[in-house]
Amino acid sequence: MRNFRKSDKDAIIILLVVIIICMAALPLLRSSEDKGKSPNKMEYASKPRQYTRKQPYYKVPEKQYELFYFDPNTADSTQLLRLGLQPWQVRNIYKYRAAGGRYNKPTDFARLYGLTLKQYKRLEPYIKIEKEVMAADVYKSSQNLSVKDTTVKKDSALIGYYTKIKEGEQIDINTADTSELKHIPGIGSYYAKRIVSFRQRLGGIANVHQLLEIQGFPESSLKYMTTGQSASTRQLPITRIRINHLDVNNLSRHPYIRYVQAKEIMNHRRLRGPIKKADDLRRLPSFTDKEVERLEPYIDYSP
Repeated sequence: MRNFRKSDKDAIIILLVVIIICMAALPLLRSSEDKGKSPNKMEYASKPRQYTRKQPYYKVPEKQYELFYFDPNTADSTQLLRLGLQPWQVRNIYKYRAAGGRYNKPTDFARLYGLTLKQYKRLEPYIKIEKEVMAADVYKSSQNLSVKDTTVKKDSALIGYYTKIKEGEQIDINTADTSELKHIPGIGSYYAKRIVSFRQRLGGIANVHQLLEIQGFPESSLKYMTTGQSASTRQLPITRIRINHLDVNNLSRHPYIRYVQAKEIMNHRRLRGPIKKADDLRRLPSFTDKEVERLEPYIDYSP
């Protein structure tokens, strides 16, 4: 500073003073700017947040449905879907109808698996179940049929027009095929196949109550069935087993003869001779009276 002139020294001092003043004023200028731009912290905290809901990528239209009169027994999938039913509900209706089921009154439709109360209340006023109609020419021909013992004849043309046979009518379960059996109330595809399989293994059905041996079989369906027994000869259309000629394996194939019983029959034939009557079977240790009574219609006692 000694080498500077007096005027230079004064200029430097003035410059230093200006710098100090500017540095002191800078924080004040920043605080004033912040007050003008940002709200007070307390004010910001008290102000509720404004949430904006994100717009979906696409708008899902609500499912439209129509209301019109329909018969749940005959309505096709297009009509059922138009009524607002889900595809899987329509499939359940088709499965029920394919199994021989029928909606006889509007409240039966409420039992549809998966149908909500809201759906049923919406559809109930529009359920119109039509009565079964039989073609005129078939009806005319049916008037000339002489049906004995209220038994329905094996006439596929006539039976095909009935979804289910009426009270007092019967079907011969020893000759009917699965299509005819499905016309019995309570019998659908499942039980029709089980009846035919059971009949084949036995060699025929001697008493309709034997069908109760099929698990879950509807007892109410028995009154619509007959075994086809002849009123004059009292004979049943049954294939009998020659009990005095078959070996153990063939005897035990019959559903009513266990393997141990087949062996006892063979021992009786070997030691005592042929089996001549049911009492011979009752004497065997493994047979009960009930089992002998059930088996007897299937036995041929010829030596």
